[in-house]
Amino acid sequence: MIRQRLLHPARIVALAFFVLIAVGTVLLMMPLARAEAGSAPLLVALFTAVSAVCVTGLVVVDTGTYWSPAGQGIVLVLFQLGGFGMMTAATLLGLMVNRSPRLRLKLITQTETHSLGLGDVANVARLVLTVTVAAELIVALVLACRFHFAYGLPWPQATWSGFFHAVSAFNNAGFSIHADSVMRFATDALVLLPLMLAIVVGGIGFPVMLDLRNKFRSPRSWSLHTKLTLAVTIVLLVLGFLGVLMFEWANAKTLGVMPLPDKILTAAFTSVSARTAGFNSIDFAVASRETLALHYLLMFVGAGSAGTAGGVKVGTVAILVLLVIAEIRGQPDSEAFGRRVGTAAQRQAITVLVLGSAMVVLGTMILLRVSDASTDRIIFEVISAFGTVGLSTGITADLPTEGQLVLVVLMYLGRIGTITLATSLILGERRMPYRYPEEHPIVG
Repeated sequence: MIRQRLLHPARIVALAFFVLIAVGTVLLMMPLARAEAGSAPLLVALFTAVSAVCVTGLVVVDTGTYWSPAGQGIVLVLFQLGGFGMMTAATLLGLMVNRSPRLRLKLITQTETHSLGLGDVANVARLVLTVTVAAELIVALVLACRFHFAYGLPWPQATWSGFFHAVSAFNNAGFSIHADSVMRFATDALVLLPLMLAIVVGGIGFPVMLDLRNKFRSPRSWSLHTKLTLAVTIVLLVLGFLGVLMFEWANAKTLGVMPLPDKILTAAFTSVSARTAGFNSIDFAVASRETLALHYLLMFVGAGSAGTAGGVKVGTVAILVLLVIAEIRGQPDSEAFGRRVGTAAQRQAITVLVLGSAMVVLGTMILLRVSDASTDRIIFEVISAFGTVGLSTGITADLPTEGQLVLVVLMYLGRIGTITLATSLILGERRMPYRYPEEHPIVG
């Protein structure tokens, strides 16, 4: 029984990310990882490793100047593994060695990838590899050519920059080797559009990709998860685009000085990036409060389940919205697209929302205690960390040690998921041979 508890899939997933963070911290503390002489301080290395493994993108130092090429390579490997998934990588390795992975490895990978069944695990793992390699290489090639021909970068530098940003975008990591992220390309469609495509593909979730690949020509046969994910994703992308366009239209420090085509491009990229990608094409330090408030919602929701993105996930929000609609209408069941949402899924959605909200509130209270930054900026930073987004109003590096450690914990929780963490800590599940009498407390 003790061994079963230690090897519980949820616990192994949490420990795998923890081990990768520890290894990444040690590697980044090596002198060869830093551009200048000497080793990086422990807190800098730890924060960067957590941000990379948890595909967040929040930084306390400039990635392009603080870290050497070797250090940047370590950061890239960390957010590639973090986005790819430790157990997915293990499953692929198992498939290479043995065509039939062991049952325990399948169970662990199913926990990490949210595969719909054990039979999906191998297919999802293969799809992850195929889509990841294809998307990253295509986007890297486009960006490298653009950086070379349009900006005059030598081929080695253009290739590295293109590859780094392509991998970062697909994994929704938000890391950039430019101090201003992608603000210098805010009006360049040939840079922003490939990044947007990589962000959306990486964040949609691999189970959705698997469903689309197998049933692309028959949308009616798509799973309810796929339909809900796509529907809510489109709604949030449009909402974010219109919101940013409206709130920043006359802001001379962001969109106000741009011509209409550039306003549309930048607003669209900002909406896509808010879904946990973390690249910024506008300076959020001078953005309006309405834009910051809109990003609270977009960052907290995040993108699709079992992808490279964070947040409480669009599927969670979709289930809760359906639950609210059913309650308002007096319907006994939550329904959508001719299907009924199971009770277990509703309970999980409520649990994710409550635990996620609790983490954000607690983190905000602690940062308000230890930092002098304004409340709206602190809330923005906390949600960005928990949603593994990486957008910042510029206060990350100025936070005290306690504040940065709070962000470290939030990034870790946001990546592995609150339910996975809770399950890994509390493994005393048992079936009761009885049920208590039912009673209805007053609600509302």
